[in-house]
Amino acid sequence: MEPLLKVNGLKKHFPIKKGLLQRQTGAVKAVDGLDFEVYPGETLGVVGESGCGKSTMGRLITRLLEPTDGTVEFQGTDISHLGVSGMRPLRRDIQMIFQDPYGSLNPRHTVGTIVSAPFKLQGVEPEGGVKKEVQRLLGLVGLNPEHYNRYPHEFSGGQRQRIGIARALALKPKLVVADEPVSALDVSIQAQVVNLLDDLQQELGLTYVIIAHDLSVIRHVSDRIAVMYLGKIVELADRKSLYESPMHPYTRALMSAVPIPDPRRRGAKSDRILLKGDVPSPIAPPPGCRFHTRCWKATDLCKTQEPPLLELRPGQRVACHHPENAEGVTIPAARESVDVTITKAPQPTEPKPEPSKPEAAEPAEAEAPTPAEPEAAAEGDAPKE
Repeated sequence: MEPLLKVNGLKKHFPIKKGLLQRQTGAVKAVDGLDFEVYPGETLGVVGESGCGKSTMGRLITRLLEPTDGTVEFQGTDISHLGVSGMRPLRRDIQMIFQDPYGSLNPRHTVGTIVSAPFKLQGVEPEGGVKKEVQRLLGLVGLNPEHYNRYPHEFSGGQRQRIGIARALALKPKLVVADEPVSALDVSIQAQVVNLLDDLQQELGLTYVIIAHDLSVIRHVSDRIAVMYLGKIVELADRKSLYESPMHPYTRALMSAVPIPDPRRRGAKSDRILLKGDVPSPIAPPPGCRFHTRCWKATDLCKTQEPPLLELRPGQRVACHHPENAEGVTIPAARESVDVTITKAPQPTEPKPEPSKPEAAEPAEAEAPTPAEPEAAAEGDAPKE
């Protein structure tokens, strides 16, 4: 199957300028080399800490930001550097649901005006008229069609997010990028919006890229999951593999932080992994593996050589010199990465011939009385004086 979206070497560096002449003195490496594909009808979840570049990635693949380097291909067409006129026809197929339901809606416009804006911008006249289509969309996302003439401030947070979803679906897109669609909502409303996205995907055949912090939400909605750290993807795998046997230490630490709603575990010892230190600055990321400053498995190799994103198991790609749960690795291309761990393990056994040294040390212990003889002589000399 051909991918709907293909990303190769995607980078976005925001320049830092200082002085009267505004000379560039550095750059914030928000996204620094991403490679992944999204196939028709699937949901790709993206998780990671705040500041790791998730939202920037979402804006790059929807071309709301211009990439510094790399390519973004949509249905085989390179859209990386298309201008406004070139992107206009593609806006029908690529839409975005924004993170903030309060800031993404114009408070001066009615719901009807907001949801009908894509039709006017694209010059599309839906069958039966714009108003009828807008009311149909409102009903599709669980709102009352009579809300057509209301303003955003008259709705709750969950209802505003539904308005944003209706606007994104207006032109029947093929790809929808949802930037933390439920992070600003309470738990009960989160479940409604997540179930709505699932239902719409089955009904309309949508393809999603969902960015979120909540690992439970991602597990519920995603087919495959990408884990990001400091502008890079450190692990990309299907949902079952990632949650049952994470291979990157950072992924394992994230999974250990997910609370388990089981009253029988109350008071039980937690297996949570607490990472030490802070996330390094994207202005000056550390050399080698970017996670080595916080990783409990880091070696000198991690500090100097950046691990490539390799497929260690079918459908599971990892960027790590010392992957977790690597016993079942069968792909030869991954052997170089795994051998690092295997060759490191025997090293502690090399100095173990030293147990024979105690035998050699016994004569030294037997000779120990000889240094005591001068002491006895010294004691014997004392009376002579």
